[in-house]
Amino acid sequence: MELVLTVVAPPGVGAVSLNLRDVFASVGARGKESRKLEAGDSGVTDVILEAEDLAAVRAALAPAIEGQGVDWCLQPTAGRRKALLVADMDSTIINVECLDELADFAGLKAEISAITERAMRGELPFEAALRERVAMLKGLPVAALQQAYDERVRLNPGARTLVRTMAANGARCVLVSGGFSFFTARVAQAALFHAHRANSLIEADGLLVGEVGEPIMGREAKLAALTQEAAALRLPLSATVALGDGANDLAMIEAAGLGVAYRAKPIVAAQADARIDHSDLTSLLYFQGYEADAFVTD
Repeated sequence: MELVLTVVAPPGVGAVSLNLRDVFASVGARGKESRKLEAGDSGVTDVILEAEDLAAVRAALAPAIEGQGVDWCLQPTAGRRKALLVADMDSTIINVECLDELADFAGLKAEISAITERAMRGELPFEAALRERVAMLKGLPVAALQQAYDERVRLNPGARTLVRTMAANGARCVLVSGGFSFFTARVAQAALFHAHRANSLIEADGLLVGEVGEPIMGREAKLAALTQEAAALRLPLSATVALGDGANDLAMIEAAGLGVAYRAKPIVAAQADARIDHSDLTSLLYFQGYEADAFVTD
């Protein structure tokens, strides 16, 4: 089987020299060729290799590359470029957890963010944790949602370029969130996603009533979004990529052809096919074989 190893060094790190010949040999793999990709002040390298067992090569590479300050992805060369992106929103496409920012306006950020952290680590059932946190926001003016969006929400570096480039090359891009449609609608427009799915906050007389619409968009609903979108496009799951950071993203990350963890909680990082810990979201384009001069930027 032909595999491709992509190594992305963020700005300031530069091209990293990795001698992986012994690592490849230890699992019966053979390096065939490597090439540098143009990436501004970043160093990006593709290494093509032959191997029988992708999982064994991936396991051998992890300790060899750990600590180098780079991100990497190992996958089959066939089908490397994906036709469907399903991405989590909070702390993945954007810089914050929107519910925690709303909690700040209610003077409850410490209490609510502690619950968020446990839920994202998989220590609490997501649906119950969401209901508990939303109940604590009862009485918050609806106007606080727009204020939180305007003052706190920003696209993470590379997010818009990721979506625009994949879309320009025929891929469908869908934003999913265990958060709220008020925010996904605006973030999807800002990053140019084709569609978005999220939960709804129930309001009355200009105030939040402390309830979330049912059914809740949690772990299984995110997985369903991936499978439904793929089916609508008549795509095998191998042609999809899922991106996220929390435990409620894990099912879709495990099911996608390429599951990527972005600055993720340990439970997600351990199960993902690849991680982005050091560079920005354009790394997901490099993983798919896009070169920098093919990026669609503003």
